[in-house]
Amino acid sequence: MKLTLVATCLFGLERLLGEEIDALGYKRIHTIDGRVVFEGDETAVARCNLWLRTAEHVFVLVGRFSAVSFEDLFEGTKALPWQDFIPKDGEFPVKGHSIKSGLFSIPNCQKIIKKAVATKLSSVYKTDWLIENGAKHQIEFFILKDEVSLMIDTSGVPLHKRGYRPQNLAAPLRETLAAAMVKISRPREEVLLHDPFCGSGTIPIEAALLMTNTAPGSFRTFAAESFSWVPGSVWKQAREEAKNAVRTDCRFEAYASDINPEALEIAKACVKKAGMEKYVKVFLADALEITTGDRRGTVVCNPPYGERLGTIEEAEILYKKMGKHFSGLGSWQIYILTSHDSFERLYGRRADKVRKLYNGMLPCYYYQFFKKQKISYDHPDLDDFLN
Repeated sequence: MKLTLVATCLFGLERLLGEEIDALGYKRIHTIDGRVVFEGDETAVARCNLWLRTAEHVFVLVGRFSAVSFEDLFEGTKALPWQDFIPKDGEFPVKGHSIKSGLFSIPNCQKIIKKAVATKLSSVYKTDWLIENGAKHQIEFFILKDEVSLMIDTSGVPLHKRGYRPQNLAAPLRETLAAAMVKISRPREEVLLHDPFCGSGTIPIEAALLMTNTAPGSFRTFAAESFSWVPGSVWKQAREEAKNAVRTDCRFEAYASDINPEALEIAKACVKKAGMEKYVKVFLADALEITTGDRRGTVVCNPPYGERLGTIEEAEILYKKMGKHFSGLGSWQIYILTSHDSFERLYGRRADKVRKLYNGMLPCYYYQFFKKQKISYDHPDLDDFLN
């Protein structure tokens, strides 16, 4: 079955997500903020859910149309082939978003779409009552400038929930963003990757998954595994492909350190559940005391800020100390994610490159220091750097 698929992501990760879709062999159609549209089939549903490291959800696009009134929305929805995706007993809740459109009431849009889908399915299945006690087919609408896209979520639980972290863990960094941070840092097998503020170990784990070519969805299930139009054989084949693709000869090594013993216990459990104990070393250490050990290395981290370190003032003091200590790491490359927009001034050095990323809805900056630092007396932040 030829399908149009939509992969969503955190703002700022569209290019990385598009490259991942390309690598899987699927053709991109177009990209907008937070989503990439591409062509695929039932096999793509399984493979993309298993393999996309920076995607939040994979949807199948049922159809698109223009709507400036609720009548347009009802008729446009009813005209789509819902019976191709939702069986007679299928559950089909509705949710979504509307941006810069006349149909701005989300509850009203939900009701209209729900009624239209029910009307279409009742007509096709020759019944006056849809029991909806079967598999859940979450319908998601996205209305942008009066253009309606209606989709079915094939992922279920968001893809950033890999399955190796405890579900009740309030971690500050999504796995998908951690994977993006790692990719941008260009990890190499012969270069140590160190996160000295590791928390639950997400960044080193995502690095190890990437370097061993382990599919990030290997530890969980997906909504579409219960869909009748995606055969079980497709999922079996996709999981077998993922299993056979793992690199068992990888020599990559990552360090996950922190000063919080409780966090390290969680990190150890997460590393073990992800099956990455061979590649990720977890240990107690102060970030301001780490050394190169005469190795080539890269620091990739999301240091504490405000909510995670008591006060903003404490975080700013930490950033200044980081700048002084990390300057002594020689040729090591440094990659730091923070929401503090004055980080460079506090750190005492201008980044070689800065990318704006989002952790959920929180805007952050990814500061990249990959050129060897040269200190000169005309450095704009020299006083701050030395004090």
